[in-house]
Amino acid sequence: MLIRLVLPALVAILLAAGPAGAQMARTEAPAAPKDGTAKAVPLSRTDIQLSFAPVVKRAAPSVVNVYASHVEKRSTARASAMEEFMRRFFGEPESGRGPRGDRAQRSLGSGVLVDADGLVITNNHVIDNMNEVRIALSDRREFEATIVLRDTRTDLAVLKLKEAPKGLMPMPFGDADALEVGDFVMAIGNPFGVGQTVTQGIVSALARTQVGSADYQYFIQTDAAINPGNSGGALVDLRGQLVGINTAIYSQSGGSHGIGFAIPVGMVKAVVDAARDGASVVRRPWLGARIQSVTPDIADSMGLDHPTGVLVASLQPKSPADEAGLKRGDLILSVDNQEVADPEAFGYRFALKGVQGLTRFGILRGTARQTVTVKLAPAPETRPRDVLKVRTRSPFQGATLVNTSPAVAEELQVDFPAEGVAVQAVDETSIAGRLGLQKGDIIVAVNGVPVATTKDLDRVTRNTLNSWEVVINRNGEIMTSVFGG
Repeated sequence: MLIRLVLPALVAILLAAGPAGAQMARTEAPAAPKDGTAKAVPLSRTDIQLSFAPVVKRAAPSVVNVYASHVEKRSTARASAMEEFMRRFFGEPESGRGPRGDRAQRSLGSGVLVDADGLVITNNHVIDNMNEVRIALSDRREFEATIVLRDTRTDLAVLKLKEAPKGLMPMPFGDADALEVGDFVMAIGNPFGVGQTVTQGIVSALARTQVGSADYQYFIQTDAAINPGNSGGALVDLRGQLVGINTAIYSQSGGSHGIGFAIPVGMVKAVVDAARDGASVVRRPWLGARIQSVTPDIADSMGLDHPTGVLVASLQPKSPADEAGLKRGDLILSVDNQEVADPEAFGYRFALKGVQGLTRFGILRGTARQTVTVKLAPAPETRPRDVLKVRTRSPFQGATLVNTSPAVAEELQVDFPAEGVAVQAVDETSIAGRLGLQKGDIIVAVNGVPVATTKDLDRVTRNTLNSWEVVINRNGEIMTSVFGG
């Protein structure tokens, strides 16, 4: 509820401030400190009229509303007598049903025009599991859109207007690496579905990790108010350029508490470029090495002033890391002169390099600093995946499994080589989901029989058994579980 009693009190305060304000205008400006960083009150009408409005006028037409839905077609048969009774006498809402009784799930978010031909970037979670998408421009015109690319690892998706009108105003990409803590930024989106809204704040932190909304943990943190519905909207600098896509908030109530997170524009650009090239997936470079963070003890043993960089823990033969001459124990400090402080920062910087050309790592080997050149290439598919969807009654019913390879390991973010069969997906409502099988698990053996391929697992699961002993490699930890038949 809006409380109008606030307004008279506010007016009284402003009026009371009038004489003081007038006296302030007649006072001479304070002398500037010796370091030249003077803070001063506004002394002219021009100073008082300073506004973010010009930036908003440039950026706002590029921000759109995204309406997504998943419609399940249902029979045209008349609703049951009980359904009709509930609707007529208890007011059961019909908003979730179409004209033929179709069931519909709906999602509301924001997006940003990044191309004059109608490409829109948004969060993948806005359109996740949806099959119909509409885009509303800032002038309220609406258009149907197709889903061009989904990238679950970054929580980004690219849409395209089916009949893009002329005169679209794409938002130019800015430079997230140029941001500093304390810089002004604005968030533009459609919070709570109330319509396009602009909020302003500062960059409150950079390179935030452990947010948990994507595989690549490297976020811009801002105190600009971001609320449900802002997902996929723009984080804009004072040049009106896109520096991030708003994707998550930290909140205990569901509302904004002044801690919002945005995906940096560098990652956004990589996903958009993949869509422009006609790709259905984003290809990222493969290193072929397992890395770990640097603890204070490791930093002290290496003579570092503080923990920084990532340590090479192991290498895969004939991988780009191996061919570049990296060795176990090397400390990677930078990627093309961009400092990396932890595995998340390294993963972000390396992922932006694409799958062609070369990149250079600054490393510390012993006490000597060196530079190594690493070839950029995608992870190879060393053997067919042979996808297996288990439908017979077993602990794997409802799971999708594939043969392991560097490409599969890269997609699932697991270490390779890993003997066994990888879990690519799990239906949470299935037996496998209820038993706790997880995406990325590696099935090593079943009832004492080693499982090297999906064909091995298929043979084992054809029989109905009273009990199942399953050996799983989960994040490098070997677990043995026994399940009933």
